[in-house]
Amino acid sequence: MAQAAPCASPAAALAFRDEVQDAGANHNAWAYKLGAVYRFGDDGEVAGTAGRPILAAIEGQGLDLVVVVVTRWFGGIKLGAGGLTRAYGGVAAECLRRAERLEVLPQVELRAGVPFAHVADLYRLVERCGGTRGEETYSLTGLELELILEQRRLAEFTRLLADATRGQATIEPSE
Repeated sequence: MAQAAPCASPAAALAFRDEVQDAGANHNAWAYKLGAVYRFGDDGEVAGTAGRPILAAIEGQGLDLVVVVVTRWFGGIKLGAGGLTRAYGGVAAECLRRAERLEVLPQVELRAGVPFAHVADLYRLVERCGGTRGEETYSLTGLELELILEQRRLAEFTRLLADATRGQATIEPSE
């Protein structure tokens, strides 16, 4: 049995693994891929016969930000290293073929600062560009807003905010 889920961090991937693994099964092999970061585990199977084929199934379908857990109960038939590799990779690939695909667009975290007179402009432009407002910090001169935008909308947002504030806004990457 294979189960897959989207994940945004290694901690989220491992939490999903811990949530779905079956303690009564002989093996709960797993793999995740998050951009250039990946990890896999054989859970007691012969090294390289479970986790690595699951990761290969993820990469073979061009997926990212995903975790897959394959649970196996011993059925009395010894598969050998080749059979294990084919079984784990095959069930992971089939699970991913049947799974709903979600497009994930790259995002950037920013801090935008505006004078008080332009707070409404900032809010309007964050909404217009599909951004998400975060923490707000007020000072004697204005507002600093943490926000998240799709990376592809950053240039547009920057231009619109500069126009709306007549160059009085500041935008920098969030720390």
